[in-house]
Amino acid sequence: MSASKPQESGEVRIEPSLNKNEAEFIDGRRTSVLQSLKKLQIKCRQNEVPNIALLGSGGGQRAMVGLLGSLVQLQKTGLLDSILYLSGVSGSTWCMASLYQEPDWSTKLETVKDKIIKRLSGPGVSWKEALAKLKKYYGKDHFSLTDIWAVMVVTTIVKEIDEHTLTEQWSQQSKDGKVPFPIYTVIDKKCKQRNIGDPWFEITPHEAGYSLTGAFVDASNFGSKFHKGSKKNQQDEFDMLYLQALCGSALADEVEIEKLLWRKIKEALLHPISERRQQDPNAPATEGCYQVLMNLVDMNLSVLTGKDPSALDESIRTTLNDLSGGKRRVERLRIADKKAEKTNMKSYTMDVNNSLSALYLQWPVGLNAWMSIINCMNLWVWGRNYNFLHNMTGEAVPSTLQETETRDYEDTGLLLNSPYLSVLRKERDINLIISLDFSEGDPFMTVKEAAKTCKKLNIPFPEVNIPSEDLQKPKDFYVFKGKNTPTVIHIPLFNVVNCGGKLKSYNVMNKTEILTVF
Repeated sequence: MSASKPQESGEVRIEPSLNKNEAEFIDGRRTSVLQSLKKLQIKCRQNEVPNIALLGSGGGQRAMVGLLGSLVQLQKTGLLDSILYLSGVSGSTWCMASLYQEPDWSTKLETVKDKIIKRLSGPGVSWKEALAKLKKYYGKDHFSLTDIWAVMVVTTIVKEIDEHTLTEQWSQQSKDGKVPFPIYTVIDKKCKQRNIGDPWFEITPHEAGYSLTGAFVDASNFGSKFHKGSKKNQQDEFDMLYLQALCGSALADEVEIEKLLWRKIKEALLHPISERRQQDPNAPATEGCYQVLMNLVDMNLSVLTGKDPSALDESIRTTLNDLSGGKRRVERLRIADKKAEKTNMKSYTMDVNNSLSALYLQWPVGLNAWMSIINCMNLWVWGRNYNFLHNMTGEAVPSTLQETETRDYEDTGLLLNSPYLSVLRKERDINLIISLDFSEGDPFMTVKEAAKTCKKLNIPFPEVNIPSEDLQKPKDFYVFKGKNTPTVIHIPLFNVVNCGGKLKSYNVMNKTEILTVF
């Protein structure tokens, strides 16, 4: 494995080699792997130690708990210490974020597991804490639905607000290789949509950047403003709650996510309204504005759920007319055509927000924040951050990655629900991939899509052939080998060995029941 040369912390690194700090840690970890193999009576020399990567797929809380249970089993069999890299997508990254809170977690995994399960089974984050956190996120240069998702959804699943940063978290781990090296993954939304450039984006304790292009910045600088490869404006490093939201925002299709977020916004919006009324029975004129926003949220929900929004439309237009003294009017929502109604609702929402903004030059910060949140929903902006490759020059970086000041990042599961591309970087020289699949639906989708993607990109990967009789009744594991390719062991969570004839019912198990599979 070649390591990069040290670079200035505020500079972009354009080269495929491993980060120097990662390479140093991996050297130490390989010594631990060698000792682990000896305990398993597997003899090999230091230069023959296999590089093994463990992958956790997406799958929401099921993936979070499934990865935790899998790691516990690996430890019981003495195999955990042979893992060099641990990489995750979506729900698996929530497990990783919890594990790496604990220094040298692999040495006390049973205790760590019990602590995580106790937290997941305990009380959630209060609205007061959630709204205080949302206020902090609102102060960033780029506020998006990922911030809202973090506070309103991820906290309800992981039951905490983890404000540590990735670099802080990693600093607690010993540097003698007691834990696998973690790789979190997301994708570049525009590259995915246009099917150009490099969509595969990885975040490690040392660097964040495009896996295939080989373009990186220090992890602590991801989100800061860059120009022509040099940092111009420092942003605070993202915290672990935001990272979990960035990695894990594909729990459902867009319509279901939209419904969920509008409902969460409504719950959160009710809280400050109630609080203000308790503090001041004679609430100021902003009360009418908050009521407009509440009706606007209800209108969006009505359109998404097929209900008639006419009464809410009438209330909004009447209130706006009263607030402006008859000077501001919003066009009535056209509701004859259901398909057109959803499109019209977006322009209607924008009109209402613009009308509120025009009434007064300076609304209270709280009201402005809620208007910004609703605007984010309307524009559907996720994972927006400064683009550290903006205005870079040179053929090494695809032009599509240089052209905009910002980039939007989202859940890798929207493209491939397992982080194969992060560990398949040539410089990581992986010999064996163990793929833990917690996906719903086709239990072979991730490995088949990985093979197809690698073939397209000329990345060595074994042929994936699944017996037709296994498609509905998968076995507990599959081994795929090829010439000059890594070996892939694919392990679907729900299989005939674990679940017998109850494959469908096991797909709806809760977190405690999932652990019994292991």
